[in-house]
Amino acid sequence: MADAMNVGVNLEAFSQAISAIQALRSSVTRVFDSLKDGMKNKETLEGREKVFITEFQDNLQSVNRDLNELERLSTLVGRPSESHPLHNSGLLSLDPVQDKTPLYSQLLQAYKWSNKLQYHAGLASSLLNQQSLKRSANQMGASAKRRPKVQPSTLVLPPQYVDDVISRIGRMFPDMSIELFRPNGTSAVLLVTLGKVLKTIVVMRSLFIDRTIVRGFNENVYSEDGKPWFFSKVTDHATTALLHYQLPQMPDVVVRSFMTWLRSYIKLFQTPCQRCGKFLQEGLPPTWRDFRTLEAFHDTCRQ
Repeated sequence: MADAMNVGVNLEAFSQAISAIQALRSSVTRVFDSLKDGMKNKETLEGREKVFITEFQDNLQSVNRDLNELERLSTLVGRPSESHPLHNSGLLSLDPVQDKTPLYSQLLQAYKWSNKLQYHAGLASSLLNQQSLKRSANQMGASAKRRPKVQPSTLVLPPQYVDDVISRIGRMFPDMSIELFRPNGTSAVLLVTLGKVLKTIVVMRSLFIDRTIVRGFNENVYSEDGKPWFFSKVTDHATTALLHYQLPQMPDVVVRSFMTWLRSYIKLFQTPCQRCGKFLQEGLPPTWRDFRTLEAFHDTCRQ
């Protein structure tokens, strides 16, 4: 590639031409510096003018000399070879109408993207090889027969431990009453009463919350009849909170975080929206509570 580019070009003259360009720029700079400085301080006006004219003429002669030297070297550099490294594709750059047929620029862009794709594919391959994931359908089938299914330890917690965690959470929030039932086996069902605002049914599997239903304080929490649309919005927000607070390694922290979030509804009808500042919007109070700051927002203002 380098030999093809050097054909027809005098590299020594090319290097001297670059030095001549630098000398010409320096000479032109000296000319403008002399014009900027003006006449130097001399005893008489005639002496100042004479010195200024002499220096200015010397600088102009230096510019003329450097320019002549550059023109001489330009004839010695020579013309580059007409051969194109890209063979026939290099001829696309000679198209006079670039806007209508930008094939050459598109070809170069595709070449750059191909190099990037190859580079990133190499990185991905090296990272995947480090993981040593040697699995196949046959190996998985054979190992599944030999290896017994192991239940996660966090799903098999003794009922006494669950009762202890719930009782500690109840002592943390005196204004929130928590009643625990076990209607079917070891799975717990919590009836959470938050002041005189609302009641919540929390269905649990060990220390994992499966489902939650929110009702008004005076409603029958065990019946689906007469379910108002307002508290169905709160139920939807509570379900979203269950998806947000997920930490399988520490289920007690998840339950405590959810109960802390639920307790923020203690002033459901007394807290204005943190964005619009209104207590009611379309006849509804702010039903959304931020998962991190526990601030109140209307359902439309939080977006």
